Amino acid sequence: MSLPPHDPSASPSQGAENVATDIELMARCAKADHDAFAILVGRHQHAVFGTITKMMGSPVDAEDLAQQVFLRVWKSAPRYKPKAKFSTWLFTITKNLVFNENRRRYRHTEVSMDGTDAATQLSIARSPDATPDDDLQRSELRAAVDAAIADLPENGRMAIILRRYEDMPYEEIAKVLKTTVPAIKSLIFRSRAQLKVSLASYLDNE
Repeated sequence: MSLPPHDPSASPSQGAENVATDIELMARCAKADHDAFAILVGRHQHAVFGTITKMMGSPVDAEDLAQQVFLRVWKSAPRYKPKAKFSTWLFTITKNLVFNENRRRYRHTEVSMDGTDAATQLSIARSPDATPDDDLQRSELRAAVDAAIADLPENGRMAIILRRYEDMPYEEIAKVLKTTVPAIKSLIFRSRAQLKVSLASYLDNE
């Protein structure tokens, strides 16, 4: 089975089928229902793609891994047991594939989207010669934040991304990363402290 290219503007199919729960859709996927799978992908591909992009620093890598995530969802559907929220299960798959890919590459600090490393990107974002245009400044700040996140340790990076961008509860993040809620709160606290240090010079220039 092949998946359609990721489309950030894509939305789930409209109509009565769209009110089906993820668990109901997975039950239909287990019976090889391709329409149910398409709805499931439409609901979650933006979150999965965005999370992988922020973890890997490359939309090209994210495209391939997102495909792998949903192919694994399809293949696992007959064995799927709703013991936790579907999103927890989905992001556990996402986390495992991203961490495995990182280990395969023997890389601890991912490159940025334009091929420069995170430190270089952050330096560019902090440049005092940057044009004082509001849109440009916002773009530079986003680049600085992404670069600082890319410098976080792997678990901290995933926890911050799930909390900041997916608004995932601590309890769910703990299940994805297979640890406790206090451990996740401590991890996010330390990661946020590191982000403040990384972004201090840029923010001082604002």
